[in-house]
Amino acid sequence: MPRPPRNVLAVAPLGRALTALLAVAAVTALAAGGAKAAPVRPDPHGVDAGRDALPPWPAPADASAAVAAAGLEMLPAEGVVQHTHTHLDVLVDGRPVTVPAAIGIDEPRRRISPLHTHDTSGVIHVESPRRAEFTLGQFMAEWRVPLDAKRIGGLHAGGGRHLAAYVNGRRAAGNPAALVLREHDEIALVFARDGDRHPVPKGYAWSNGL
Repeated sequence: MPRPPRNVLAVAPLGRALTALLAVAAVTALAAGGAKAAPVRPDPHGVDAGRDALPPWPAPADASAAVAAAGLEMLPAEGVVQHTHTHLDVLVDGRPVTVPAAIGIDEPRRRISPLHTHDTSGVIHVESPRRAEFTLGQFMAEWRVPLDAKRIGGLHAGGGRHLAAYVNGRRAAGNPAALVLREHDEIALVFARDGDRHPVPKGYAWSNGL
């Protein structure tokens, strides 16, 4: 590759000269190795997207990236060693927020996380090739909806509002992200004004062989 004219480098500021030299070196290295630069495809529901968004929260556009952010692996098929189901309700001021279908499922790449949803029922499927404890925090990370003791997505506790988690109708202490997903548990995340007493689900009507 021809070098830039000497007079250009001579009159260019030092920063521009260094930038030009680095660019030439990078292009030369790629040409020598026969490599091609991978295109960057932005994920509209990536790591930072949705951090301060209000519900509803859609399923991530890039499921594989979301699963990786949750620290989980993508599988070529559903695992069969561990197969359990947990139901999740998200209630904001007494109104349900839809848990989207296909969280943890990358249809274009034909890959699936051991932690995923098939529909909008709120049923979280754990189908893993090995036994492990999967948490609500991992699922929420796959959904790209931040969760801790004081926030869910863009909803922050304080100023007369609170976030509470319930398991089978009983208040759970601590960070809800640490809740382990257990067989046929009903988990409810409730964000409401202090003093509001909306009904909290105590169970789920399991069907279809789940």
